[in-house]
Amino acid sequence: MARHFDLIVIGAGPAGAACATTAAKAGLRTALVDRKRFPRDKLCGGGLTGRATGHYARIFGAPLPDVPMTQRDSFEFHAFGERLDTGEHAPPIHLLMRRDFDADLVERALSAGAMDFTGRSGTLHCEAPAIDLPGLRLTAPLVVAADGVNSPTAKRLFGAAYDRDRIGFALEVERPGDSGDAPLRIDFGAAEWGYGWQFPKADGTTIGLGGVLRRNPDMKAALNAYLAALGVTEDLTVKGQFLPFGAFRAVPGRGRILLAGDAAGLVDPITGEGIAHALRSGELAARAAIRALAAGAPDSALEVYTDALHPIHSGLRQARILRQLMFRRPLRPAFLRSFRNSRSLKTEYLRLLAGETEYAAIMAGMARRLPGLAWRALRGQ
Repeated sequence: MARHFDLIVIGAGPAGAACATTAAKAGLRTALVDRKRFPRDKLCGGGLTGRATGHYARIFGAPLPDVPMTQRDSFEFHAFGERLDTGEHAPPIHLLMRRDFDADLVERALSAGAMDFTGRSGTLHCEAPAIDLPGLRLTAPLVVAADGVNSPTAKRLFGAAYDRDRIGFALEVERPGDSGDAPLRIDFGAAEWGYGWQFPKADGTTIGLGGVLRRNPDMKAALNAYLAALGVTEDLTVKGQFLPFGAFRAVPGRGRILLAGDAAGLVDPITGEGIAHALRSGELAARAAIRALAAGAPDSALEVYTDALHPIHSGLRQARILRQLMFRRPLRPAFLRSFRNSRSLKTEYLRLLAGETEYAAIMAGMARRLPGLAWRALRGQ
């Protein structure tokens, strides 16, 4: 048995749900496929920045998801064991559990008209394209794969889901109970070329760290040290997951198959934020499909989508350059000194999280403050 659609979306997390919602609202016959049923657990800090909530409101037509969450408008910056500052009067960050959030996204996508094929595992045929589910074949002129950092689709297209030399890895625990007055906290350098996070939520606290995998041969030891520094002594279940960390694909797909979210490597290499880029990339992939199908040219969708991702790709490239300054030992003191002493840099960082500016503003600020030698070294000159 076969069913034909205008668009098949593989993966029902933020990128897939945003894509399916946008496409269905535009009138495309859209199939939403995921091997999991929702709600399901997902390793993630669960922080919705202003950038993410802006995308959410535009795509789903609601200011915020209807799930339990807490809101914080201040947090602590730490770097390499040193407290840098408290980000007071920051744009609000909403903290939630991905289990609740993703279930909300799927429900909104289905309410918009996407057809539910969650809880089913299948085989993708890239050339058709089509996907075979038990007893059913789905066909469509275009497929958007938002199937995560371990994307089976990316592996089919490129031979590997990610570059192991550039991939990040994260470990995380959930500390149950009242989070009390625990601050929202970000620790740069808690892992090598990475960061740690403490996110207090409505029914517990999410604590974790992530860094470039090849630079962290013993991530578990780093997590234990971080938990000890935060005064966490309980025996908690540890979960692990790869992080794309800005190692994005310049061409996010092949042929009539587009990659979105983590599958396309769209995670900020400094903040670790992935939800905002996932929502936006899913939306952009859907709009590329809408445009290509309206023109009767589905083969043009990938080029349209790649062009639309240019601002995100540009920001990730700039973040990768800035990461060199933060984590290269000879350049680190200049970064710490500049960040500690400059109110404008802190403000620009907070505005970045709010979606009010991009990395270019932070790069310009650092350029004004760095010694010429360090800046040339950062640029690789």
